[in-house]
Formats: sequence, C-alpha cells, structure tokens
Amino acid sequence: MIEAVRKGEHIAMTEEEKIFAGKMFDPRKPELKQIKHKAHVTCQKYNAMDEFDPRRNELIREILGKIGNVYYFQGPVQFNYGTHTFIGEDFFANFNLTVMDDARIYIGDHVCFGPNVSLMATSHPLIAQERMGLDQDGKTTMAEYAQEIHIGDHVWIACNTVVIGGVHIGNNAVIGAGSVVTKDIPDNYLAYGNPCRPIRPITEADSKQSLILPEDREHFTYNFQWKD
Repeated sequence: MIEAVRKGEHIAMTEEEKIFAGKMFDPRKPELKQIKHKAHVTCQKYNAMDEFDPRRNELIREILGKIGNVYYFQGPVQFNYGTHTFIGEDFFANFNLTVMDDARIYIGDHVCFGPNVSLMATSHPLIAQERMGLDQDGKTTMAEYAQEIHIGDHVWIACNTVVIGGVHIGNNAVIGAGSVVTKDIPDNYLAYGNPCRPIRPITEADSKQSLILPEDREHFTYNFQWKD
C-alpha cells in the first residue's frame, strides 16, 4: 500500500499516488498541473502538424506511458496526462479521441477506435458541495477520484462512444456507435446502447469475407481465413 505509517507518523501521499490508490485528489495541485501541461502542449503541437509529417508519431510517444511500434492517431487528439495511458501494438484512433487518463488506462493489441471516442477514467462526487469549494484565497478546490479502464486485444470501439472509469472491455469485443459503457463487457461480444449492454456473441456468421473482390484476396490475407 502506498500510504504508510512509520513510527506513528503519517507519510503523506503525493497527489498522483492518491489517484492510483483510488483516493480523492485535487487536479489543480501544481504537481498534477505540470504533468498535464506537458501532455496538453504536446497534443496542441501534434494536432497542428500535417498528418503525413513523419515526426508526428514520435511526438505523441513522448507523453504516453507506453505504446507499441505500430500506431496511428488521426487527430485531433487530447490526452489529459498521457503518462497514465498504456497502449499495445497495432493501434488506430480516428478523429477527436479524448483520453481523460487521470487513472491508468490499459489498451491491448490490435485495437481501433472510431471518431469521437472518449475514455473517461475520472469522476467527481455526486454531492454538489463535495465537488467544488473556495479556499481562503478565493481559489477553487476541486475534488476528484478515478478508476482504471482496461480494454482487451482486438477490440473495436465505434464512433461517439464514451467509456467510463472502472470498466473492463474483453478481448475481441465490438462496442456499437453512440454507446456509453458503464459496466464490463465480456470477450467476443457485440455490445451497444446507453447504457451499453452485451447484445450477443460475435460468431462466424458475422464474417464479411463475401465482400472481398478476387483481386484483393492477397491484400487481405492477414485479415481473413479463406473458406474456399
């Protein structure tokens, strides 16, 4: 446990340690603002660059906790911390990805996001007085707490989806457009809705192999197992 008592003396947590321990924290503390500022400035630079600029990928790598060798963010993109996000190999995100990674976010291999996907690994108290206050200097004190998000391998999250903190999305799952994911989604399931719910397992009957033209079979060899 991060918090400790040594010889009867309380050992204070840093604000970032409070986040990872699931405790209340103030996102306006200088310690956290410095981390976020680096991520925000980097995202501004990334979003202003031409999408064919070869420096783009390495720029975003600088602020992330981890990412594989193959990835692409269409942009614009916005990370809150960046360093709290860990992404696997072969990742793709379409326009307007928003990542509120106050808590850690883990994304597996071969994951793709549609436009306007939001990962919201943070929250505030429901009681109004607990959310915001004013100190003796007239500055806002903001109360916030955060839960991790876990997204498995081979997941597709379609456009305009919001994933809430504390959620686990299983391997090979597909989240339909416009969903708000508030609960765990099992492996190999199609899920959608607000709130998002598992609809049915994804099966071989969902194959779109019949849409492949003969001249494209070689190109899609890495996607399809041919049933001739």
